[in-house]
Amino acid sequence: MKDLTRGKEGKLILRFALPMLLGNIFHQLYNIVDSVIVGNFIGKEALAAVGASFPVIFVFFSLVLGITSGATVVIAQYFGAGDQQRVKRTIDTLLIFLFFAAILVGLLGMAFSREIFLLLRLPGEVIPMAELYLKIFFAGVLAFFGFMGTSAALRGLGDSRTPLYFLIISTVFNIGFDLLFVVVFGWGIAGVAAASVLAQGGAFITAIFYLNRFHPVIRFSLFHWTFDRGLFRRSMRIGLPTGIQQMAVAMGMMALVWIVDGFGTDVIAAYSVSARLNSLATLPAMNFGRALSTFVGQNLGAQKPHRVKSGFHATLMMSSGLSVGVTLLVVFAGGFIMSLFTQEAAVRQLGQQYLVIVGSFYVVFSAMFATSGVLRGAGATVVPMITTILSLWFIRIPGAYLLSQHYGPVGIWWAIPIGWVMGLAMAYGYYLTGRWKDKVVVNRPAQ
Repeated sequence: MKDLTRGKEGKLILRFALPMLLGNIFHQLYNIVDSVIVGNFIGKEALAAVGASFPVIFVFFSLVLGITSGATVVIAQYFGAGDQQRVKRTIDTLLIFLFFAAILVGLLGMAFSREIFLLLRLPGEVIPMAELYLKIFFAGVLAFFGFMGTSAALRGLGDSRTPLYFLIISTVFNIGFDLLFVVVFGWGIAGVAAASVLAQGGAFITAIFYLNRFHPVIRFSLFHWTFDRGLFRRSMRIGLPTGIQQMAVAMGMMALVWIVDGFGTDVIAAYSVSARLNSLATLPAMNFGRALSTFVGQNLGAQKPHRVKSGFHATLMMSSGLSVGVTLLVVFAGGFIMSLFTQEAAVRQLGQQYLVIVGSFYVVFSAMFATSGVLRGAGATVVPMITTILSLWFIRIPGAYLLSQHYGPVGIWWAIPIGWVMGLAMAYGYYLTGRWKDKVVVNRPAQ
């Protein structure tokens, strides 16, 4: 556990963000390895199938992710206020919620996977592989949710290192299973999905064993957990807007897939690879934003709002610097990076075009995420929800559709950074009002 209410703000945020960043790099790494193996050993249809599956998975996960993030803020604020009893009860409540949510999401995902792909206009030669991948993935969703809840609780307590260790274990297993199931056994797309589920399950089991043996707060015991309705409502109040925001993003991703699918398998495959690379490239900004949320939550819970501004400015500097470096990499080495995934010239060219256009605006993305991080940490999650919905559904999606009618796939690529610019303008405008300072959900108990 890490107290973020004392010490140099930028140094604390950096130390807290780096393990999360490394952990998410490992997480994205095994997604990238999936794509490399799929593209080189199965084919572009399978590459398109895996890529088309991720927006669908995100739709099913998004609301739960939002509520989980709300619980992280509540945990951080109670931890900052020194209320250990409510910290424990909030963690128990989160884990119980995730257990039942996993069952529901898994059943729905397996039942409606084919219908969703038909609705998305996925080409007929891709649908069977995409459906198989999705059904296997959703069969193991309990492991994903369990690991997600454990990591969220640890982050609320200021511990970003322990989830990193578990993610490293998961990544190593995933790469090994990928090579074994696809390259050696020849299981195709089913092997890729099975590798992800088994790797995540192994990491979750390892986390349970470790935390039950060594952690002073988090315990996994179905017979001793307590579900606190009041704390769940507080988590919902903070997390539900973020969940709705995440769902809007997920539905936006599906809408983009619907637009992309109209241009055929080459464009779908290019978008699948470049979107994954984009997810990896934006990790620094996203993790600094999440670290800032925990920092803000703890400091507002400890009644130290003066530290928030310094932490925000330090985060902007660090995140922007990393984003510039990532931009230079994807712009100048995009063609080589795409060649690692496929030998199809058309797919490589389209993917490189995406990376050059979208990658040139990573600084904007980093500023947007840092600003939203302050608002979420304070509990003002409705504003990021509104700005995301407006920038996505009123700017990016209509822009992608209209621009693609005149300029083809390049119009879709340009719509993405245009949406980021509008999202940043709206979020930063609210930040300047200072109203987010009044959204804290707890007060420090009297000494």
